[in-house]
Amino acid sequence: MNSQKKQFSDSDIPSEFEIIKQFFRPLAIGNKASLGLKDDVALLQLYQPSQIILTADAVVAGVHFFPQDPPGLIARKALRVNISDLAAKGAQPLGYLMTIAIPAGTSQFWLENFAAGLKIDQYEFGISLLGGDTVSTPGPLTISITAIGLLPNQARLPQRCHAQIGDIIGVSGTIGDAALGLQVLKGRIKIDSQQNNNFLKDRYWIPRPRLNLGIELVKHGMIHAMMDISDGLLGDLKHICNASSVGAEVDSTAIPLSSAALAAYQIDPDILPIILTGGDDYELLFTTSPDSWPIIERFGQKLGVPISKIGHIISGSELIVLDKDSKIYPIEPKGYQHF
Repeated sequence: MNSQKKQFSDSDIPSEFEIIKQFFRPLAIGNKASLGLKDDVALLQLYQPSQIILTADAVVAGVHFFPQDPPGLIARKALRVNISDLAAKGAQPLGYLMTIAIPAGTSQFWLENFAAGLKIDQYEFGISLLGGDTVSTPGPLTISITAIGLLPNQARLPQRCHAQIGDIIGVSGTIGDAALGLQVLKGRIKIDSQQNNNFLKDRYWIPRPRLNLGIELVKHGMIHAMMDISDGLLGDLKHICNASSVGAEVDSTAIPLSSAALAAYQIDPDILPIILTGGDDYELLFTTSPDSWPIIERFGQKLGVPISKIGHIISGSELIVLDKDSKIYPIEPKGYQHF
């Protein structure tokens, strides 16, 4: 196969079925449920009593990624944001459906590298492509993925509406890296070193779904509410509060920062709102009883994922953020909004 950056003209662009055969059918090899991508459906045969978890997310050029981003990274982000949703419900990924709207003029080189990116993450997460649709578009590149996961029947789904007054609010990993990485890519903030610069950009390009941690937490039944942080820490915490009819108090000094984010914050403390409200972290945000916290910390240590206590659930409906002096930090708890 010629991997040069050949541009397909209107007359020689492969048909939908040729694109599927050449680039996407190899991603379904080994999974009988896909029916070889030769039909309009997939066939799932479940051999154990499980609940099926479904989630769908779309990513659009110019909204969720830069059109010039490497195609393999675009593919991995599109898949990983869906895997992150499964992680937040403790579900084991089973497979995914993908609809991709491809702009005219897309090169064979681009398609090859997009498929290669999917292949990398299929191997990492133990899943494969089950089906979907491939269409052309005059507009921006758009990728919509529906991920399918399994949750044991005895497991309790940690819905947003299950937060309880007195719960500890916890997060995995570090917060704000991806949002700062986006600002780096836009040239809006200064970073002290190339290493930190690259780290933050990488966190924006490639989410790290906390799949093993999510599965472990839900399996042991100690989580009340949980979701992944996609639209920003405060915005997503506000979603939990609204769904559960509770409020929250967050200690801004307890927000876990990577060394790169901390270095950026020390240069410019005014970036704190970006850290608190910026999106694309894809870390787990959850609430749990104080009695369960020590056990949850041990799970994090066992899996090599930092777990941090950032606040607690309170009565009322306010989301209060406290500064280093325990005074209210004036910030609107909004995350990214499409409309």
